[in-house]
Amino acid sequence: MDRTAPGRKPDDTTAVTLGLFAAWLVHDLEELATVPRWTRTRVPALRRRFPQVPERLWRSMEGMHGREFALAVAGVGLVMASAAADGHRTGGRSAYYQSVLGGFGLHGLVHLAQAAAVRGYTPGSVTSPLLVVPFTLWARGRLRRAGVLRPTTAADAALSLGLAAATAVGAHAAARKLLGARSTTS
Repeated sequence: MDRTAPGRKPDDTTAVTLGLFAAWLVHDLEELATVPRWTRTRVPALRRRFPQVPERLWRSMEGMHGREFALAVAGVGLVMASAAADGHRTGGRSAYYQSVLGGFGLHGLVHLAQAAAVRGYTPGSVTSPLLVVPFTLWARGRLRRAGVLRPTTAADAALSLGLAAATAVGAHAAARKLLGARSTTS
């Protein structure tokens, strides 16, 4: 149970809240280092192996340049930093922080499912079982012990995962638009 006065932070939430951003950063550094080459070398074989995947998705993956991906990662980073800061400000009580934390952990499971589906490495599949999922479980346990973890329903989990996906898609769309606008004005 939380033994802090109302409005005060539990003593041990700094690593839990700001750690979300640090864990995300390490995870996305793996992706930044591997996505451009992986999409260039693996997408052609995956396209043949999974013909049911819409062609539009394959084209968007092949057309993703390193700059676009880096800019999209920066956009997601803004969301992660704001969630971590809000979690820190509220001692981990923030619904926004807890939702982003849940989405982060669930997105780690998506990386593992992707690696299983392709029967091999996919960007993010190394740090997901070593960092993303364990950090999320650890952080949720600390919040639970502090008495500030909100109960999570299946609908909450689905919403967290949906928001994570929407954040990623939105960041990529914004990056594409910014780079497209920049190339037409240069």
